[in-house]
Amino acid sequence: MAVELKQKEIVPWHDFVAGSLGGMAQVTVGQPMDTIKTRLQIEGPNGRFVGPMDCLRKTIRNEGFLGLYKGMASPLVGVAAVNALLFAAYSNLKKIQEPYPGGPLTLTQIGIAGAGAGIVNAALASPVELLKIKMQAQYGAGSTVRFSGPVDCARQLIKEHGIRHGLMRGYWITVIREIPGYAGFYAGFEGMKRYLTPAGENPATYPHGLLTLMASGASGGVSYWFACYPLDMLKSMIQNQNNPPKGPFYIVDAAKQVYRVGGIKPFFRGFSPTIIRAVPAAAATFTTYELVMRALSEV
Repeated sequence: MAVELKQKEIVPWHDFVAGSLGGMAQVTVGQPMDTIKTRLQIEGPNGRFVGPMDCLRKTIRNEGFLGLYKGMASPLVGVAAVNALLFAAYSNLKKIQEPYPGGPLTLTQIGIAGAGAGIVNAALASPVELLKIKMQAQYGAGSTVRFSGPVDCARQLIKEHGIRHGLMRGYWITVIREIPGYAGFYAGFEGMKRYLTPAGENPATYPHGLLTLMASGASGGVSYWFACYPLDMLKSMIQNQNNPPKGPFYIVDAAKQVYRVGGIKPFFRGFSPTIIRAVPAAAATFTTYELVMRALSEV
């Protein structure tokens, strides 16, 4: 007998709470490897690190273990708004595509909803990630660093370059990254969840266990980075520059500059720690989100 894939009605504030807690879980679990990833991305071919393990050793030796959590304050504070906006936009874009209220969606439609949510999300994600990158790029402590924290960083950037070229620097490359990234993110999660759902059951309402949610979340996280990693590398480089990029084609210019110096290889600097990070971080995000939504639906 065919099973009707009817979705549960989503309450907006449930999305906000679950998205916020899911984002906090992601930051807490993934920040150390994210710092390694960012530092490898912004280093040139003759930078101070020869690879992920070298970056890890030098960071801990020179800044202590907490050096791996540099820049954590910005995403941890901003993640409530960022993830709440992301999951709310995703839920609404899914609803728009439903053939009838609560009706089933194809994975292509899931990807379209994810891509649209990524575009909306970029407005908040771009400044939050800019501050995180600026803090992570500071190698050292005390008087050797320029910014004392994300608030000081935001203040200095706005004072020197204004909001558009200071705090919102790299907005368009963030938008371009988020479109394929979140299409892969949500399609990867939903695809794995459907694959792991017992035959004859409804993936939208079946009470999946913890391992299934973690495996589905990990699949979404890995899919995100495979879909957009070179764009993320360009974003980190552009946002870490001392001066704002110039011209309407600054993304193309940055890509040409990277390719001219090292070919294709530099576009994938930091890829291995990113994939290692993606598995537990995305698993924590989706598992927390799904479990919180499940708990709130019973309140």
